[in-house]
Formats: sequence, C-alpha cells, structure tokens
Amino acid sequence: MLTFGKLKLDSNLLLAPISNYCDLAFRLTIRPLGGLGLACTDLVNSRGVLRRTKRTLELLRTEPADRPLCIQLYGCEAGPMADAARWCRDNGAEMLDINMGCPAPKVTRHNGGAALLKTPPAAVRLAETVIRAVDLPVTVKVRLGWCDDSIVAPALAGDLERAGAAGIIVHGRTAAQQFKGRVNLDGIRRVVEAVRSIPVIGNGDVRSPADAGRMIDRTGCAGVMIGRYALRDPWIFRDAHAFLTTGSLPPPPSVADRLEFMRTHFEHLLRLRDERVACLVFRQRISWYGPKLGHCPAFREAMRNVRSAGEFRRLLADFWAATD
Repeated sequence: MLTFGKLKLDSNLLLAPISNYCDLAFRLTIRPLGGLGLACTDLVNSRGVLRRTKRTLELLRTEPADRPLCIQLYGCEAGPMADAARWCRDNGAEMLDINMGCPAPKVTRHNGGAALLKTPPAAVRLAETVIRAVDLPVTVKVRLGWCDDSIVAPALAGDLERAGAAGIIVHGRTAAQQFKGRVNLDGIRRVVEAVRSIPVIGNGDVRSPADAGRMIDRTGCAGVMIGRYALRDPWIFRDAHAFLTTGSLPPPPSVADRLEFMRTHFEHLLRLRDERVACLVFRQRISWYGPKLGHCPAFREAMRNVRSAGEFRRLLADFWAATD
C-alpha cells in the first residue's frame, strides 16, 4: 500500500497529468479497469485557478467517481500558489502536486515547471508556503535537473522532505532532454537515496508491466507514474498491478473490450463537453487506440473524419459486428 501523508492508496501506480489528455472523461473511463491508485488532473496555472477562468475550471472538473484525485498546480509565486491550493482543497482535491518538471516553453518561460529547478532554494520556499497553506498531502514532481550540468533532484528532494513534502515524483530525464533519450534509472535511484522516509515515485519510459517492475527493482522507488503508454493501452495499470503483486498477467483485453472502452470514453466526452469536442477528440485519439485493434485502416481513416455522435456509434457498431 502506498501512502502520502494520511492518504492511503490501493495501488502504487499513478496516472501522469498529461496535458490535453488526462481530463475527467478519460479518468472516468480508465479507473474502472483497475490497478490505478491515483489519477492527477492536467497541470493548472495557479493564477488561472484564482481567476476561475473557463479553461482552468474545465481542467479541474471532477465527480464523486473520480477518486482519489490529485490536482497539479504550477506557478512561481508563493502567494498565488498557496491561495490556489486552498481553493483546490475546498473543491475536490485529496492531494496536491507542485509541478517542477514540465519542460514546455509555455510553462518555463514564465518561470514555472522545470524552470524552478534553476533556483532550488526558491523552489523549496515556494513548496513550503503551499505545504503550510493546506491540510492535504503535497507532493512535488521534478526532473533530474535543468540540464546534464545541473543535476539537482537528489539534493532538492532532501530539502523538500524537510520542508514537509509528502512525496517526490521524479521523471528520470532533464528538462533539456524533453522526452528524448532513455530514462535514467540511476538518477531516480539517487533521488530515492536522498530522502529518509517519504515515498519517491519513478516516471518515464514505462511501457509494460515488466518496465514498471524493472524501475522499482533498479531504483527502490515506492511506485510508478505512467503517462503516454496509458493512452495507447489503458489496461497497463491493471496488468502492471497484477504483475507487481502476483507475478502473473491477466488475459489481454479483447477487441470488444477495447471498443467498449472507446464507446464509454466517447459517451463521457459527449456528456461532459459536447458533440463537436467529442468528435474532435476521437479524430485524434484513434491514432492511440487504433494500433491495438489490429489491421483496420478503413475504420481508422473513418474515425479520423468522424463528425457526429451518430456516425461514431455507427462506425463502432459496424466494426464491432465485423470482429464477432
């Protein structure tokens, strides 16, 4: 069992906050598959929270079935971050995560995300202000450093633990690497060794249950956060949890199971957003879901051009019938 402060999770597997992908509709669809201990919102700008912008409130939307939930905040100003943390506490968050790992220029050019790794003392002060502002567990997501010449994660993790952080999530690359190269498991291990008692969660390049086991074995991390591969194969959490706890894997999902997942995801989008958005999302998502459906170029091409809920349902039903 994985614990962050007083929050106890049923699994040590976490869904990463992938920008524009891990919204409420996706979280509601993936949770029932099993194995997922904690899901996180997309990263949200602390000032957007305080201004209650339409986009921010959309990212923060949640429901009772979307539990347990972590909200990830980013920003570089302690006061707004603390105020935003209080709002999140009052509006569904069971845990908060401070993003110090996002390498996207739209975040770092405002001194948020991984840019905080350039000034570790300021990063610790910001985190401490947020931690003192709320009675929730607060974790911090980092990368190993800004670049290879400034690996700060181990020392920063120790300082964050002393400041009261409930856990550290570390992506085993530098910000300069973005998502290139291989994840540095030894770098994650050094972060694990730098803390005394809080859990460290490893992140990066987990594409199979065996990868999750290898990361835990090589680094000593308490759990694993999985991001992009969960978009391709949402059963990764179920399978990885089974592998980590029993050493075996359940039967793979059938094509019918995958089509039902797509249908449920679409219907959540339709309910939570609207028909236009649901269709736009699935024009893109078929590139992730399609490869697991076998050789189906006509179906995938039709999905890339879907324009209505009725058309989506017809395409899915026809393909489903053809696979029986």
